[in-house]
Amino acid sequence: MTFFASLFKVHENPERGMWILYLTIIVLSVIVYNLGFAKKLPLLKNVVIYVSLALGCTILTFFAVFLPVTEGLLLAAIFLGLYKLRLRSHKKEQQAE
Repeated sequence: MTFFASLFKVHENPERGMWILYLTIIVLSVIVYNLGFAKKLPLLKNVVIYVSLALGCTILTFFAVFLPVTEGLLLAAIFLGLYKLRLRSHKKEQQAE
């Protein structure tokens, strides 16, 4: 059992725990997508991407009970966030010169 699965008590209350785990995975996946891969797209294409992302997260939720899926998404979000911050500060330094 992974940290987040035990944190959300999936083994004690499976229905509620799985929904919370599913929503956590969706939120982290959206953050990782926006930090690492998102481009400016029309609204309909964004809707298709986010619906596909939510459907894919359904499968990831079942894996997340026994594999560290949520932890990996959290680490990816942290690293991509740090990368974006450093990239932004580097661009500001270059503009100042």
